[in-house]
Amino acid sequence: MPTITTLLTFAAASFGLLVIPGPAVLFIVNRSVADGRRVGLASVAGIELGTLVHVAAAAVGLSAALAASATLFDAVKWIGAGYLVVIGLRTLITRPVKMSDDLGAVTIAPRRAFRQGIVVNVFNPKVALFFLSFLPQFIDPTRGRAGLQALALGLVFVSIGTLTDGLYAMAASALRHVLVGGRTLPFVQRYVAGTVFVLLGVLAGTHRRVVTPGS
Repeated sequence: MPTITTLLTFAAASFGLLVIPGPAVLFIVNRSVADGRRVGLASVAGIELGTLVHVAAAAVGLSAALAASATLFDAVKWIGAGYLVVIGLRTLITRPVKMSDDLGAVTIAPRRAFRQGIVVNVFNPKVALFFLSFLPQFIDPTRGRAGLQALALGLVFVSIGTLTDGLYAMAASALRHVLVGGRTLPFVQRYVAGTVFVLLGVLAGTHRRVVTPGS
């Protein structure tokens, strides 16, 4: 299992990423503003369940990579670091998607919002690629099975995501007019998010490789 230090570092990094508005947060905000707090929180539940699917897939994939060879596992980490830098640069040069001004046009039930949230994350390939690039940076092959470590870290990520996304849902339902007309959310979504992704990729790429026994 990961050390306490690793868990705390991962939790801090995850929090920094999760508070930045991305596609999932924008979905939650739109549903919360359009249909209220209850529907927004149902959307959060769906998003987190979808994230758990990717956590499980990442745990299996990383276990397979490490079982195949330490070199392959390191290759996954390097590719992941590069991917983080690429999506950071793309975020910086891409204009954020504008929130809909007609937020009160459609009203849906919480159950439907929950299902939509699952679909939004389960069928988003960027989420899968993100986990395959982010989780390996915090896994130490000398501390046991990579899959179990990935699962533990993923559960930490989902727990923090539930908290931050839930806060977004509650705040958005109360501040609909501010969020629709304001400029803070697009600025954070583009410039802050892009910078954070680039920095994470650089730090991951310069991280000292863990030497496994016999490697």
